[in-house]
Amino acid sequence: MGVVSSFDLASVKERLAARPGRSEPIEQAQAAVSTVLRQGHEGAEALLIKRAERSGDPWSGHVAFPGGKREPGESLLCTALRETEEEVGLRLAPSTLVARLDDVEARGSGYRVAHFVLAFDDAGAPCLTMNAEVAATLWVPLARLARLEGAGTFAYAIDGRATELPCFRLGEYVLWGMTYRMVLNLLEVIQGGA
Repeated sequence: MGVVSSFDLASVKERLAARPGRSEPIEQAQAAVSTVLRQGHEGAEALLIKRAERSGDPWSGHVAFPGGKREPGESLLCTALRETEEEVGLRLAPSTLVARLDDVEARGSGYRVAHFVLAFDDAGAPCLTMNAEVAATLWVPLARLARLEGAGTFAYAIDGRATELPCFRLGEYVLWGMTYRMVLNLLEVIQGGA
């Protein structure tokens, strides 16, 4: 990835909006997530959540973007907007959509997740109200991620075997897996590589 000198929200939105059109079918995903951006002290910041620990949830305790499973008859954008409001109390209009990035598939299961980028343009910090599915929220400057601050690996057991997986360490949190791949794709698009 090349280095982008400016990660202010206006520049990031412009680069994302200029992305070439998508070639894959638009409604194949079973779930959708929102990368919500706002202007922070270091430029554009992305909203992440730490999912609450819940039995039966394959992503229990993970750091992720707000999102979830698509309801019957619902568009994927509506899923992303609904889940963002349900999980963190942030109501965003469809007009806040900046871009839809490539879908991401879970390795192994093939579960497909649509990735939408939305921008919160109002000045100041939005009031977030977490529901029971969310243990914490954090705003992460994109410039820090682009500089690979906190990049590393961590040990994770898959099918009883320990393996090292790439991650970003965000203070006490570890961002890895599908969300890690979504972050890399987001940064690649912003920096002109996709």
